Amino acid sequence: MPESRAEKGMATLRRLFGSSVGGTPLPPAFAQMTVEHLFGEVWQRPGLALEERSLVTCAVLVALGREAEQKIHFRGARNLGISREKLDELLLHIAHYAGWPVAVSALRVLDEVWRTMDGEAK
Repeated sequence: MPESRAEKGMATLRRLFGSSVGGTPLPPAFAQMTVEHLFGEVWQRPGLALEERSLVTCAVLVALGREAEQKIHFRGARNLGISREKLDELLLHIAHYAGWPVAVSALRVLDEVWRTMDGEAK
């Protein structure tokens, strides 16, 4: 039996964010669209692997300077097995296209996420 968009979306969210799914309260309609459309449809499309979508999302959030969302998606990237070295390289590349300041800010955010997750692992 095929999974619903909501089931696919929740499975993707759990894979990315583990137990921190639902950490930020959203209005019900916004939460439903996030789960069903964004993670249940957009993140499910063929053509890019989940890890590739994660890297693209991280890159866009860095370029836009969205530090709060970077924290969430850097965590998701690590949960998918994307290495710190690969994320560092991503930020170096972004610095040349989106600007040094956003990349340096993102490095600080990435350090914070990595330290936090290392502490949680102990």
